[in-house]
Amino acid sequence: MTSPSYRIAVIPGDGIGTEVMPPAQKLLELAGTRYGFSFDWQELEWGCEYYSRTGRMMPEDGIEQLAECDQIFLGAVGFPGVPDHVSLWGLLIPIRRAFRQYINLRPVRLLAGIESPLRKVPAGGIDFLVVRENNEGEYSESGGRLYRGMPQEMAIQESIFTRFGVERAMNYAINLAEQRKGQLASATKSNGIIHTMPFWDEILRDLAKDHPNLTVSEYHIDALAALFVLDPARFDVVVASNLFGDILTDLGAAIIGSIGIAPSANLNPEKEFPSMFEPVHGSAPDIAGQGKANPLGQVWAASMMLDHLGHEDAGRDLIAAMEQVLTETDIRTPDLGGTATTDEVSDALVTAFESLSPAGVEK
Repeated sequence: MTSPSYRIAVIPGDGIGTEVMPPAQKLLELAGTRYGFSFDWQELEWGCEYYSRTGRMMPEDGIEQLAECDQIFLGAVGFPGVPDHVSLWGLLIPIRRAFRQYINLRPVRLLAGIESPLRKVPAGGIDFLVVRENNEGEYSESGGRLYRGMPQEMAIQESIFTRFGVERAMNYAINLAEQRKGQLASATKSNGIIHTMPFWDEILRDLAKDHPNLTVSEYHIDALAALFVLDPARFDVVVASNLFGDILTDLGAAIIGSIGIAPSANLNPEKEFPSMFEPVHGSAPDIAGQGKANPLGQVWAASMMLDHLGHEDAGRDLIAAMEQVLTETDIRTPDLGGTATTDEVSDALVTAFESLSPAGVEK
C-alpha cells in the first residue's frame, strides 16, 4: 500500500513564528518516517513583512492556493507597524471563514514537568478542552464608524449569533464531552447582554435535552474566569462564543505555565476543507530574533494536526517527547524559568523523540 503524503501549507508568518516553525517541521518529518507517511511542504511567505511589500497579507488568490493543500500550519502573525486588525482580518479570519473552520479547539492541560503558577495544583490537575465558536459571534464585520474626527464621532460593532452557527459549535462540544467525563460548561453573560446570550443559553438547553447523561453547567463569563484560577480541576469541556473563548483560552494558557506552550486548532470538523493549526503565543516581537522563543506551542500544534490527520499515535509521541524534556532535563526557555535557547530546546525534543519507541514508550 502506498504511504500517504500530505500537502501542508506552511505559513511561518512574523516574529518568532519563523523561529519555532522549523523544529516543529523536523519533528513532523521524524514522526512521518516512524509511522509511514510524509509531507509535501508548501512554504508561503505571507504575513506582515509580505504586507509591507505588497499591501496585502496574502495574495489575491491566497485562498485558492490554500484550498489545494490538506492542512495549514501557521506560526504567528503580527508585527509593529501593521495594525492588529489589518493582520488579523487580512489573513487569519478570511482563512477561518473560507474553509468553514468553525471550531477553535484549545487544550488546557498541565504537562508533566511544568508547575502551574496556581497554588496546590498537582501534576495532571488541569486537563480540559475549550471549544470556541470560530466564525461569527462578536467577531463580526457588521457595524461602522460615523463622523470620524468630529466631536460626535461614533462606532457601532454588532455581534451576530445564528442558530446554525451556535448549534454546530455546541454539538461539537457535546460530542467531545461525551467522549470524556460527560461534563460541559458554557460561558455566558445573559444577565448583562440581553439578546445574544439568552439566545446562546436557550440553544444549549434545547440541545442538552437530547443528552440526559451529560452534566451541563452555565457560568457567567466573569465567574467562569475566576473559576479557571480558583478551581480549574472542575472543568472537562468548556464551550464559548468567539470573544469569550478567545479570552478564556489565553487565561487557560497562563494557568498551565506559559502562553508560549499553548496550541490551537482551527477545525473544519467535516474535513471538507483544510484546517489550520497554530500556537497561541503570537509573534512576540519583543523577543524575536533573540533565540528565546519557546517551540513547544508550535510542536503541540503539530501534534494536534497529526491527530486531525488520523495519526493519533504520532501525535502522542510528540507530546511524550515534550514531557520527557520537561521532566528529565532542565532544558527550557526563559518563559518557563530556564535559560535554554530555542535551538537547544529543539535539539532536546529531537533527542527525546528518537529515544521513544512508537506510541510514546521509552526505548
